Amino acid sequence: MRTLTTGDQAPDFDLPTHDGSRVKLSDLAASHRGVIVYFYPKAATPGCTTQACDFRDNEAALAAAGYAIVGVSTDPLADLVAFAQDQHVPFPFASDEDHSVAESFDTWGDYMHHTGPRTGTLRSTFVVDPDMTLSYVEYGVDPDGHVARLREVLGA
Repeated sequence: MRTLTTGDQAPDFDLPTHDGSRVKLSDLAASHRGVIVYFYPKAATPGCTTQACDFRDNEAALAAAGYAIVGVSTDPLADLVAFAQDQHVPFPFASDEDHSVAESFDTWGDYMHHTGPRTGTLRSTFVVDPDMTLSYVEYGVDPDGHVARLREVLGA
């Protein structure tokens, strides 16, 4: 599997979100210093909840620094609606049910889960600049402390 790297063009996407709207990456990127796009395997699971709440708790500081956040999952919209409501998430969760966006970001593949091998979304984070260039790429994200490390890199 090829992986994206810093300096690559980000694949654009237009996905439905938990709040009934849509998010088009190029439109969002054009109006921000950067867009943090993070891919997570499954809504309401421990690691994904840790990561979502960490982004939620740091959203104001990231927004003040000019960054928008979008969480992308292959979960159905109904699951994302419940997850966003349960965790009081202020940023969009986008549904990529056919995993085409995950594939375009090279975040769809085989991985080892504590219950055995799986195929699905690989936890990954990207920062997309206004011109759609990737300024930050991280595959194999550990959700614990991830946002603090990202804020340090971004100076946010």
